[in-house]
Parts: sequence; structure tokens; C-alpha cells
Amino acid sequence: MNDDRFSEADYAWMHQALALARQAEAAGEVPIGAVLVKNDAAIATGWNQPILAHDPSAHAEIVALRAAGQALQNYRLVETTLYVTLEPCVMCMGAIVHARVARLVFAAPDPQRGCAESVLRLGAADFLNHRVACQGGLLAQEAAEGLRAFFRRRRT
Repeated sequence: MNDDRFSEADYAWMHQALALARQAEAAGEVPIGAVLVKNDAAIATGWNQPILAHDPSAHAEIVALRAAGQALQNYRLVETTLYVTLEPCVMCMGAIVHARVARLVFAAPDPQRGCAESVLRLGAADFLNHRVACQGGLLAQEAAEGLRAFFRRRRT
């Protein structure tokens, strides 16, 4: 059953982000994937890789934003939508805001660290000069179950 808050394109892009999350898991990383879209085309993708890259900032969102900046030859990623399988942390939300991403669509909420809607609403903070439209919950159950299964396997 589709959530009418999201378009068919939103579903397609989130399915791509979920595929990237599975790629992260296959590499031994926490399964989170991200796709940055502009004008109905993927500009860049990313998946979690802080272990592989030896880089604490190599979250899926940051990897996608960096690749998009290179692809567009601009650090301002205006008129873009970022699809990510888990609600972004404070570091990632800061980067999303500074890159001027217009819209963030995430799957599973992160009630402990999520900074789009759960713990903070950084995309709408009054002290920032850019606002990000945030929508959570797209394919949330699928994304959350993938994360739960990953951590269950890691504990055993």
C-alpha cells in the first residue's frame, strides 16, 4: 500500500537507496544508502563506508553530496532531493543544509540520533539561512527491518 504523501518517483528513488544500503551491508558497513536527484535524474549516490574509507564522515549522505559536488562542479546542490534510508544524523543534516538541498526524503526514523524530525529539526532551524523540506517514513518498515537484521547478525 503506497503512502499518498509520496510520488511514484519517490518510491523508485528510495528503492535505489535501499539497493545501495544492501551494497553497504555486503561490504561490512551499516546498511544505509543515499541517492541525490535533480530534474528527475540521479546526480550521485552513496552508501555508508566509514570503515572502508577510514573516514568517520563517510556516511551515505556525505558520500553522495561529495560526489554530486564533483559531478556538478558546485558545492551548492540547489533544486535537489536527497533520498536516504535512515534519518540523517546531525553531521549529515548540517551538510545537507549547507549544500542547499531543497528536499530530504528518508525511510526509517532514528529516534536516538535523527536530526531531520526525531531529536532535532535541523532542516527547519531558525538560526540557519536555508530550510530543507523533510519527509520521513517512505518505505520505513523495509529500511528499519534491514537495519535490525544487520545488527542482530552482528550481535550473534
